[in-house]
Amino acid sequence: MSPRAGSWLLAGLLLSGAAAAETIVVDGQVAVRQTNVERPTRGSTMAAVEQRFGAPDSRHAAVGQPPITRWDYAHFSVFFENDRVIHAVVTG
Repeated sequence: MSPRAGSWLLAGLLLSGAAAAETIVVDGQVAVRQTNVERPTRGSTMAAVEQRFGAPDSRHAAVGQPPITRWDYAHFSVFFENDRVIHAVVTG
């Protein structure tokens, strides 16, 4: 599977996760479990995320329509549609 296809698959899985648990990625595998890692809330702007959590470790270019952008931090990744958070996932 290409990295781009994997990103879309991951985004789809993230959006379908259970409400009472968090979707996480460990060693490239998607899992659902409880977590206490602080991360941005749905609907936050890019500016608010950067103000609260600082600059991300990496920014990935937007793909698709509507444009979906990913920012990676040490313990979580944030997915944006345009400039709004649609999901934040714990990565380790």
